Amino acid sequence: MSRLRVAAFSISLDGFGAGPNQSLQNPLGEGGERLHEWAFTTRTFQRMLGNEQAGETGVDEEFAARSFANVGAWIMGRNMFGPVRGPWPDDTWKGWWGPNPPYHVPVFVLTHHARPPLEMEGGTVFHFVTEGLHAALERAREAARGQDVRIGGGVSTVRQYLQAGLVDEMHLALSPLVQGRGEALFAGLDLAELGFECTEHAPTPHATHAVLTRRR
Repeated sequence: MSRLRVAAFSISLDGFGAGPNQSLQNPLGEGGERLHEWAFTTRTFQRMLGNEQAGETGVDEEFAARSFANVGAWIMGRNMFGPVRGPWPDDTWKGWWGPNPPYHVPVFVLTHHARPPLEMEGGTVFHFVTEGLHAALERAREAARGQDVRIGGGVSTVRQYLQAGLVDEMHLALSPLVQGRGEALFAGLDLAELGFECTEHAPTPHATHAVLTRRR
């Protein structure tokens, strides 16, 4: 059965999943990039950059590789797609990732402003959904054809799906740093009440990986 997953989602020790003041210069907010340092040296990440022979193996790599396994579609928020706000002025902005994004499957972007689908190299097609999170999930599950749907982010989008009781599994990478301010992932949420329990955890020198699974 298709699951809705959050995977390889980095948070700080004080619970922030992104820094403040996202901009073209700071796609993950100020200081947000350092939350993901655990992933940068993995073989999976280096292959996304075209470095086929680079990257480390080990526990961090295992979790990075698992985050892409059996994923047939993605969902992301408007802010994760880019820093453009309000109505789309034109079709110039095509995401942070260049002509060949790392998704290679349909991606459904939550937005209040309609835009035609955007086809990219490598099989990635961005679909812009204005009907809300349930409509995006329905379309993503149809596109995934039995495979899982992965929520890429950002924090607000993950929180919306958690509050709606729709997330089946989360893999969090707890980075050993204090962010101080930014976007808090779990503020005001009761994960136990939502049915989550820790089913796997593994520390590395760069992060502590935890998998939280929702009881059915």
